[in-house]
Amino acid sequence: MRPGEKGYSGVLNHLNTPEEAALKILVVDDSSTMRRIIINTLSRIGYSDVVEAEHGKAGLAKLAQGGVEMIITDWNMPEMDGLEFVQNVRTQNASMPILMVTTNAAKEDIVQALQSGVNNYVVKPFTPDTLKEKIESLLG
Repeated sequence: MRPGEKGYSGVLNHLNTPEEAALKILVVDDSSTMRRIIINTLSRIGYSDVVEAEHGKAGLAKLAQGGVEMIITDWNMPEMDGLEFVQNVRTQNASMPILMVTTNAAKEDIVQALQSGVNNYVVKPFTPDTLKEKIESLLG
């Protein structure tokens, strides 16, 4: 099938499920461009309920408003970096799924992030399929 033909549903629609559409995700990244890329990617793979914050302190404020069921955060940010943000989240919610999306690719960085409470880790740049796989692994 091709675009415009009856029944065509797009390249990534096979990734969507009803359960995913209801999940509220908090995206925390100091780069507005990266937040937009992540949010657009989430939308393409079926996650449309997204709130965003530009650093960890703003992320904690958004989290306090309630309803967030998963967090995607950057590591390197002003005000409060991703590790400190994750540690703060963990004092309030030990089971919140947290995915770190960052350029820090060294093994020791990944270990440090996991020890801080991150559940999974994606190195930028990433593909929609990679992000989807990591989210699915977090949500079981």
